[in-house]
Amino acid sequence: MLQIHNLSLAFGAQTLFDDVSLTINGGERIGLVGRNGSGKTTLFKLITGELEPSSGHLGLPKNYSVGYLKQHLKFTEATVLAEACLGLRVDEKDQVWKAEKILSGLGFSEEEFCKSPAEFSGGFQVRLNLAKVLLAEPHLLLLDEPTNYLDIISIRWLTRFLKRWSNELIIITHDRNFMNSITTHTVAIHRQKIKKVKGDTIKIFEQIAVEEEVYEKTRSKEEKRREETMGFINRFRASAARASLVQSRVKALEKMGTKEELVKIADLGFRFNSVRFEAQNLMRINNLTFGYTDERTLIENLSIDISKKDRICAIGKNGKGKSTLLRLLAKELVPKAGEIIPHPNCQLGYFGQTNIERLHPGLTIEEEFAKLRPDLSYSNIRRTCGAMMFPGDLALKRIAVLSGGEKSRVSLGKILLSSTNMLLLDEPTNHLDVESCDSMIAALDEFSGAVVIVTHSEMFLHHLANRLIVFNEDRVFVFEGSYQDFLDRVGWEAAARQSLKVKTTNLAKTRKQELEAEYHKKHKELHTKIAKVEKQLDREALALDGVNHKLVNVTALNGDEIQKLQILAYQHQQILDSGYKELELLIAELDKIKAPDQSA
Repeated sequence: MLQIHNLSLAFGAQTLFDDVSLTINGGERIGLVGRNGSGKTTLFKLITGELEPSSGHLGLPKNYSVGYLKQHLKFTEATVLAEACLGLRVDEKDQVWKAEKILSGLGFSEEEFCKSPAEFSGGFQVRLNLAKVLLAEPHLLLLDEPTNYLDIISIRWLTRFLKRWSNELIIITHDRNFMNSITTHTVAIHRQKIKKVKGDTIKIFEQIAVEEEVYEKTRSKEEKRREETMGFINRFRASAARASLVQSRVKALEKMGTKEELVKIADLGFRFNSVRFEAQNLMRINNLTFGYTDERTLIENLSIDISKKDRICAIGKNGKGKSTLLRLLAKELVPKAGEIIPHPNCQLGYFGQTNIERLHPGLTIEEEFAKLRPDLSYSNIRRTCGAMMFPGDLALKRIAVLSGGEKSRVSLGKILLSSTNMLLLDEPTNHLDVESCDSMIAALDEFSGAVVIVTHSEMFLHHLANRLIVFNEDRVFVFEGSYQDFLDRVGWEAAARQSLKVKTTNLAKTRKQELEAEYHKKHKELHTKIAKVEKQLDREALALDGVNHKLVNVTALNGDEIQKLQILAYQHQQILDSGYKELELLIAELDKIKAPDQSA
């Protein structure tokens, strides 16, 4: 349990929290939402003790453990498996199979367990940190954007894992569907206050909108009454006959108080500057082949024509070549074989993992934009700064002092300023908040050119994709159809089977010498039951995702349709809850089984 009482926090003139209170009860899984810069990560630092509040109190029970996924990477063990095992509780240090299971779920292969953590990319090193935090099973788990370095298969595994999390959980993520599928409650940081509701992000955003509308209507009415009262006082102030009435109105005016007008909260102003294109195809790719070494080919004989209406999503596990494909299309890399033929009038806008490295540290945000577009007026440059949430003096901050998320917004701003008819976007939502992700979807809908995007957000995939480039099982192919078509006709089952196979193999290997035949048979039976239940849960979760996707576009539905979808979502959730309880019982039974030498 976490309790926050009358907490305030300010940095100089900036107030993040103003006299806020919050209670997180046992077993609650919280989705934490708020605009970028509202204080979500700061709240985590207050909980972990890295920061102290300006006033108020934050209380945790005695011996209450808090696990926090940090981006700081520091490893002490020689292998991935040994490093992961550091996360095991003291009474579970011999339960190596748990570490193997979680590492497999997060995308590590059995061969990679014996490699040094230093051999992996930063993204996989963050996954290793995540594995350690999950293995520790803290009373309160704090996850800050855990999906940023995960692929779809790992995100699906993490979703199932967190749905079974029995302790407290607070999660920050830009992926609305991921959050809604896991959490029981939502907490919003809004206008320096904290609000908590039971339910998902849709419910809390609707409630905030209604409350602010009521507030503004009430304020407007009170302002009108105030003006009328002041008019009466001024008109009859000098009248002795009405002196008592004037005094009465003066006292009423003093008691009325004043409501401050709500300051408009800036939205991230996505609007891509599309260039007209008359021809049908913007780019042709013929038998494209590429690999960084001769021993490993990432892309082989890929062919596709990209038309001006295409919304192509590249999907698959990390490290398979999705970002590499975008770098090839952007001419950052040269193919080993095949050809990429852009139309003469094709104008690219590329947002990639290397974009922020190309920003000039010594320039201000304003200067960075002006250098790209010297033809634009100062007012237009400042307008773009404001649209990317750098209004006023914030536009004068130098690139060198910006956070990673702020640099990403600058890079996006440069693309907005560029004239394009083909967008190449590599995980553009990683440093955005939920509302900004919604704004980006709307901007991509309005964009008149082609879009090729790498994303692991299934909400984006369901909404955008009309074609897919699939990186799966060491091959790359074009899938003609939507993401739902892909799930129905191809799906990730093969990868899921491989993941389950790895887990089962590791488990058998770890305990093989300790188990007698009867023990092994019981173990296998339980795994078969667990696999069956997990498969059923996957089907129900997918169905619920489909209903939630329709509810995201709620403005296009009438009241009856919304109610039917809500009932359907509730039914699916009931089935899921029942399945998770069954799964928890099976897992508990599995954990109770001990080898003969441990059962005495």
